[in-house]
Amino acid sequence: MIDCQPIAPFLASSHRQLAPEIDRFAGSEIAPLPHPQDDDAGRAQGREILRRLGAGGWSAWTVPAAWGGRADSFDLRACCLIREALGAASSLADSIFALQGLGSLPITLAGADAVQRRWLPAVAAGEAMAGFALTEPEAGSDPAGMATRAVREGDGWRLDGHKVYISNAGLADFYTLFASTDPAAGHRGISAFVLPADTPGLTFRAQRLSAPHPLGELFLDGCRLPADSLLGEVGGGFKLALKTLDRLRPTVAAAACGMARRALDEALAHATSRQQFGQPLASFQLTQQKIARMATDLTAARLLTYRAAAKADDGAERITLEAAMAKSFATEAAQRIVDDAVQILGGRGVVDDHPVDLLYRAVRALRIYEGTTEIQHLVIAKHVLAAFGDAE
Repeated sequence: MIDCQPIAPFLASSHRQLAPEIDRFAGSEIAPLPHPQDDDAGRAQGREILRRLGAGGWSAWTVPAAWGGRADSFDLRACCLIREALGAASSLADSIFALQGLGSLPITLAGADAVQRRWLPAVAAGEAMAGFALTEPEAGSDPAGMATRAVREGDGWRLDGHKVYISNAGLADFYTLFASTDPAAGHRGISAFVLPADTPGLTFRAQRLSAPHPLGELFLDGCRLPADSLLGEVGGGFKLALKTLDRLRPTVAAAACGMARRALDEALAHATSRQQFGQPLASFQLTQQKIARMATDLTAARLLTYRAAAKADDGAERITLEAAMAKSFATEAAQRIVDDAVQILGGRGVVDDHPVDLLYRAVRALRIYEGTTEIQHLVIAKHVLAAFGDAE
């Protein structure tokens, strides 16, 4: 259950009311779903999760009220609370919700009216699944190496290229996709487009993870798009991607907090009930040391997460530093917490389909996507060094 007390300084009363609602939804509608055993089952369950998120009104938090959303503007703290609850219940549900925001926010920020009208109400209702296609075989942390090309053709665009590690690939109804319109300009030559999944020339190939998760490669062979598929200005795609990721990185941290919270709960339940040498595991000082570290890491991660989200909701144009701190610390802390939970549970913690074993496989990806920990540390150091220089 989400404990709002430690993060209360960063929450409005509406968020404190929202927390138990999303907890109840995650517990009754998401947690009972069986763990999918293969990619096909994961994709089928992903669609069912999207339907439930839409019916429950949760997808609507990713879209402004003007297009069927729950708030006038993007409410980052609400999205963090939702991802924290979903992360504790199901990593697949968390991913589906996350992509609704990641794929649609660039449309909210820079889409033409007709494009917003086509996709945003459907996203809010859970009727359209979103995707976000940035990564390529040679362009991950450094998008300047992007090889996917977009060239003007008539009054529209032609796109050719290859994307990898794309969540919801083959499942999404549309993708926010980034392509180079001026290779000589590096990241300043990247533009963003809305690519419907039924566009001729677009195909996909599934990629497998250790845990079922809709992931794959996208192949673009002469995909033709109308002029209004361009999001924002030509060459403005990299800035749009940064602005989107800036806003959403705290939600990755929130998902990590949810996974860590579930791992800590599982560890506490086991440590207080499991008898060893005539006494509960929890009575041993080495177990208590792990529990103390887990609880402290989780609290610190949540404070950083909701601090970043509150600053964005209060109107800050950029939260680059706060988002980088929250994302890097929370995901690394969650990895430590889940690992300690496995150690406390012993053999039970590595049994297939045990919640802690599933968390161990799910949490690792959070340290990579939407900016690796190493990239976040570079961002933090750049800001700290700049502030030090200004202070001299």
